[in-house]
Amino acid sequence: MDGQSVQDGVAGVDGGVVVRAAGEGDVEAAAALFRGYLEFYEVDVQDPDAPRVFLAERIAKDESLVLLADVPGVGTVGFAQVYRAFSSLSLRTAWILNDLYVAPAGRRTGAGRALLREVLRRAREAGVVGVQLETAYDNTVAQGLYEAEGFVREEFHVYFHDLG
Repeated sequence: MDGQSVQDGVAGVDGGVVVRAAGEGDVEAAAALFRGYLEFYEVDVQDPDAPRVFLAERIAKDESLVLLADVPGVGTVGFAQVYRAFSSLSLRTAWILNDLYVAPAGRRTGAGRALLREVLRRAREAGVVGVQLETAYDNTVAQGLYEAEGFVREEFHVYFHDLG
């Protein structure tokens, strides 16, 4: 995104977790995690293939950055999806971290933190003004992670990480 291809190879390593950009060959692994994410948020998906189709289209059209987290000995355990947005007030590009999910087998491995840090690293590199995200009011574990990584709670639990 913003000059960075989503087909880049290994993007970062954080505490043994390897974070990489997903390419077309990663759609099945990403879709399995995306289904887990949708289940976590109790989204009723009528067509079980819809998450795969959705991600495949985003990746093929370079409409989002999809990152995957691999944990040695466990496998691909997490994903993040980022969309481009624009900030009229700063006249610059911003990113929306729309999805971040770690499967139960990958929790407490640092995969979520590694994904978040890689999103922020890439955002800085791309020169975006900041990264915004939202999470459920009762998702206190995620809120703790976001705040520990520098996100600031705004009204309605919307977070913005200023990269000024």
